[in-house]
Amino acid sequence: MAKVTDKITHLIEPVIEGMGYELVGIEYVAIGKHSILRIFIDTNKSISVNDCEIVSRQLSSIFDIEEPIIGQYNLEVSSPGIERPLFHKGHYQRFLGFNVKLHMFRPISGQSNFFGVISSVSEINNTIELVSELGTIILDIDLIKKANLVVDF
Repeated sequence: MAKVTDKITHLIEPVIEGMGYELVGIEYVAIGKHSILRIFIDTNKSISVNDCEIVSRQLSSIFDIEEPIIGQYNLEVSSPGIERPLFHKGHYQRFLGFNVKLHMFRPISGQSNFFGVISSVSEINNTIELVSELGTIILDIDLIKKANLVVDF
């Protein structure tokens, strides 16, 4: 799926930025007629339903012409929310010291899910250091399937 999301990112990122928003990331869940293309946007102020609607209309027009996905899918434009997803190294750097929940593509030492605080990000090794109840763990960013901030209330 990375190729689909990469293609869509290159197609829509300049448009979204030109509208004054940040493209946080893209999720594509392919499940036949019920496939979902979820676009997360943000800005330095809060994202409203109106913002999502404006971006959705613009992207729908682009997708009607470019057709980056073959077949039916539902387009969702959303704010990242309080437990925002993390998509790339820059996100991990931005949220150093924050709690995260990670789901890996494959188990590491028998474990697929991790919870802890991001203590460092290595540019050289493309890894994050996570301080968890199990101790300090170093994880390859490319092996992270899904990551979200976790907020304590």
